[in-house]
Amino acid sequence: MRTGFGWIEYRGKVYEHDVIIHTNGRVEKRRKKLSSHLKRDYGHTPLTETECAFLTGERPGVVYIGTGQHGALPLTEGARKVLGGYPTIIGPTPDIIEDMEREERPYAAILHVTC
Repeated sequence: MRTGFGWIEYRGKVYEHDVIIHTNGRVEKRRKKLSSHLKRDYGHTPLTETECAFLTGERPGVVYIGTGQHGALPLTEGARKVLGGYPTIIGPTPDIIEDMEREERPYAAILHVTC
């Protein structure tokens, strides 16, 4: 797994947008539109409770939140409450992908690739 500003490579495929990695390994584009109405309040589109809702169905052993290349992705209080139900590792995306590669528990990840 590798990342740079505006992209991430996961399992040999390059994505040029924020991604969600599900516990079964499926990758999808982060649906930032669900949270974009809060961009003015946070300066960036924050990670919200709505975006984290998929976790309740997947019940991962750990959740990784990549906050961007320099760690600028904000989390709303609602997102923090949802994440509070799971062991969570939050940090700059380049830093946490190293941990993800070594992870043995089933995990879910929300990875921001800019900022």
